[in-house]
Amino acid sequence: MNLLFRNATQEDLKPLLALENQCFTSDRLTPRSFQRMISRAHASLIVAQVGSQLMGYCLVLFHRGTSLARLYSIAIATHSRGMGLGKQLLDQAEQCALAHDCAYMRLEVRSDNPVAIALYERNGYRRFAEVNDYYEDHAQALRLEKRILQHRESRMVPVPYYQQTTDFTCGPACLLMAMCALQPNRLAERTEELQIWREATTVFMTSGHGGCSPQGLALAAWRRGFRVRLQVSIDGPLFLNSVRNKHKKEVIRLVHEAFCTELQHSDVQQISGNQLDLARVLRDGGQPLVLISSYRLTRSKAPHWVIVTDCDEDFVYLHDPDIDHSQHRQALDCQHLPVSHAAFDKMCAFGSNKLRAYVVLYAREHDNSEVAPMA
Repeated sequence: MNLLFRNATQEDLKPLLALENQCFTSDRLTPRSFQRMISRAHASLIVAQVGSQLMGYCLVLFHRGTSLARLYSIAIATHSRGMGLGKQLLDQAEQCALAHDCAYMRLEVRSDNPVAIALYERNGYRRFAEVNDYYEDHAQALRLEKRILQHRESRMVPVPYYQQTTDFTCGPACLLMAMCALQPNRLAERTEELQIWREATTVFMTSGHGGCSPQGLALAAWRRGFRVRLQVSIDGPLFLNSVRNKHKKEVIRLVHEAFCTELQHSDVQQISGNQLDLARVLRDGGQPLVLISSYRLTRSKAPHWVIVTDCDEDFVYLHDPDIDHSQHRQALDCQHLPVSHAAFDKMCAFGSNKLRAYVVLYAREHDNSEVAPMA
């Protein structure tokens, strides 16, 4: 059998739809979805073909700015099953992900599909989550992962995930995750997310509601009983250059000055500097919130808070509280995102002045132990 694997084209749309309808009774990709996947830069739709006949396909999605790929779907024509095509398509998906500099492949599979589960587990995928009511018919999904760029397994720090519920509460969402990691019995609730934003916001940004400043988040964490270290590379109120209105600028200055005054009467450790020794911070029990430029994730040049959950020799791992549903992402796609150290270093330098800002939380019960200084 002369089997050909190639990228799908618009001419494949009709046979792809026929294959989709043959293989799935629900959760089907629509014609519009197929068209987008064929043309977009952050997905690869690979088809298997013999002669003029389409035998199957696999669809891989890439998470911009990270080293994570997602196997979104595999479909095999009824007459092509039992020939090892599933394994071959899986290999093609992994090779494609490696070519896009991805280190991890993740996927979902129905928990009542033992054949598919066996295929993935035979090929090195491990279960790491169960998602109830995942599919249209309310069936459960198993979440599997494989490190396709082989290296030692990363330690998965137990940082719970919380999705921001507004466009402007990424900082409070990250703070909730950090607090819940340090206090496992603590609940992450939307009421507190919004309350933290009210405490920590700078009121204004370029447009819409203001985001949370490092000083405001540090104070919000301190008020809730945590030890906090604040590291900012630039003095003064942030993002003033992005605000044109003089009245708004003055409000931001006043809010910043009030934060600074309160910080002087707190035990928040304030440090100037550019670099953060993440490995040491994590080893010493710290939960670091990091201000990044969202450009490398979404192509939107906006300040955005994430929380670092782990790091190893190759990657820094992030929880991103912002889920972009237009990119076919679920909450699990935004957890423990692997980002190369070089890419992370670029993310952390925001704007032309290369602003770097970190807020690190520690549990109060460690007060008698020395916390290593930030480099």
